[in-house]
Amino acid sequence: MDVKTNGNISFWYADIGGIPQKRPALPGDRGADVCIIGAGFTGLWTAYYLKKANPSLNIVIVEREFAGFGASGRNGGWLSGGFGWSREKYLKTSSRGAVIDMQRAMAGTVDEVIRVTEAEGIDADILRADNLTVATNAPQLERARAEYKFYRDWQMPEERIELLSAEAAAKRIRIANIQGAFVIRDMARVQPAKLVRGLAKVVESLGVSIFEGTSVTSFEKGRVTTDRGTVRAPAIIRATEGFSAGLPGHERTWLPLNSAQIVTEPVPDSLWKEIGWEGHELLGDAAHAYCYAQRTREGRITMGGRGVPYRFGSKTDVNGQTQQATIDALHAILTRLLPQTKSLRIDHAWCGVLGVPRDWCTTAGFDRTTGIGWAGGYVGLGVSSSNLAGRTLADLVLNRNTELTGLPWVNRTVRKWEPEPFRWLGVHSMYQLYRIADEREFAGLPKTSKLAALADSITGH
Repeated sequence: MDVKTNGNISFWYADIGGIPQKRPALPGDRGADVCIIGAGFTGLWTAYYLKKANPSLNIVIVEREFAGFGASGRNGGWLSGGFGWSREKYLKTSSRGAVIDMQRAMAGTVDEVIRVTEAEGIDADILRADNLTVATNAPQLERARAEYKFYRDWQMPEERIELLSAEAAAKRIRIANIQGAFVIRDMARVQPAKLVRGLAKVVESLGVSIFEGTSVTSFEKGRVTTDRGTVRAPAIIRATEGFSAGLPGHERTWLPLNSAQIVTEPVPDSLWKEIGWEGHELLGDAAHAYCYAQRTREGRITMGGRGVPYRFGSKTDVNGQTQQATIDALHAILTRLLPQTKSLRIDHAWCGVLGVPRDWCTTAGFDRTTGIGWAGGYVGLGVSSSNLAGRTLADLVLNRNTELTGLPWVNRTVRKWEPEPFRWLGVHSMYQLYRIADEREFAGLPKTSKLAALADSITGH
């Protein structure tokens, strides 16, 4: 499938007039109360809540590219409040009640982000919407039902979740071969570049210094060294998420997992009548190699998925450019779920990386002995999770004992990923097995393929 634009960071920037001009770089050595490495959602939310709590703080953010260059400006636009990590793994160092508290806190990020955008005048095309996970074969339907039961077992309020029959699901979106769907309510659609750029402007207006085009070469207690000078600060926050492997000493901390998207041309009104999707639901499927989609403000469809999942040596893409095979695969998913779209042009394709810890469970923390904090490893749920991370890091830096600082993800230690070639082999084997499992299920396998469980066991997913 031909595409008009491949890369150039993401469609979200094309939607707002193109890639922004960089702010000035760090002009030389300077001191600060807090130095934040990375001007994505995590770093910006942390700065925002720190400044709101203590306006006198001198906060410096150093960013290699520009605010929102990474996943914050390339993601699928799901403000989900989701909890996609293993509750059982958090239970090993916590309690069931604490994990439920964390689940509730994550869910609350949707309202909190909307509150801040309204209070600060950030226009990010936010629209409250349900999340619809569709099943198009028997094994997927089995997993959708299991997911519903799982959420109920973990005390998700009954009014927030629902199982839909094939008929009820088709009334939402006319997916081909739909057999049912699992609904989670109280989520939202966003335009991520608008959100991250708007947040950067607000943070700057509060007095935070954002220096772009400034590469961090090392950091240690009290010092962040860059190619433009040194920042000395008693508190340092590593907010680099999927790009963390590029920092010295963090090559194996989090794996940079690739995800890619395509976006169609604007969909004609006549075609929307065929498709439905009047509720602007966030759309995913129950396949093992799942997809994620949204209906955008101006009536396009974005479709995302893993593509080539991982580059050897934790390498990252060049300005969002993705492989033709990935574009073709995403287009195939789009037209399989919505064959009505087969004649639509694909206007833009792009990719980015998200951070994956070895146990696939996100963390936030602050080491008081070194003054160095971190948050990330969101495994694709960063739009909402980064907000909770920012609030939590602000409390930790300010040494405040709050409900947030007692949640199970705080100061949780995770072992590192294996050296190459083992992590490349593991990740690619996992997704290859997922692909084969999905193919067998689409071909008529009546139950979930055992290959999927094998795939999970390889990398601890």
